[in-house]
Amino acid sequence: MSNSAGRFAPYRNALTAISGRTGAPLHSLIVSFAILHELSAIVPVVGFFYVARSLGAGERVVNAVALNRDDSIDDQSWVNTQLRSWVDEGEQWAGRVGRRYGIFGFEKGQFVDQTPTSQLSGKLAGDVANAVLAYGAVKALLPIRIGLSLYLSPMFSRAVVEPIRLGGLRLLGRRS
Repeated sequence: MSNSAGRFAPYRNALTAISGRTGAPLHSLIVSFAILHELSAIVPVVGFFYVARSLGAGERVVNAVALNRDDSIDDQSWVNTQLRSWVDEGEQWAGRVGRRYGIFGFEKGQFVDQTPTSQLSGKLAGDVANAVLAYGAVKALLPIRIGLSLYLSPMFSRAVVEPIRLGGLRLLGRRS
């Protein structure tokens, strides 16, 4: 156990220094980062979905990425491979979320079958394609999302998380 404590000691020291510099407790900073990171994923997915839906861009973009597989040297670049990976992941995600919540044209609790998206009705394929585009766009923004979450965590911790934590402690009759 002492070996693992030694392995993570530099990270703990760095995080403690950040906590001291920002004036926010370490646990509050971690909770703030987690909340901001998730919000920076959920809000853009919804926004990108509705923008793609209103512009009709989902099907065109997804089809351009997914159907352009001709094994040429340009087609095997890292960017094309990553885009195709995001399209495949996004299609699986859209199917899971759509069946769970009854959105993107799926019925809630619908049985998972092997029907490809391209064989589904036009509206369903459009919504699934828009969801796939939104998923891929949020994946592409991951470095920006992480940086923004790190930057805003101290402020969010002081303004939101700590007041809630202290209010909960007061409600329970405990001291901070």
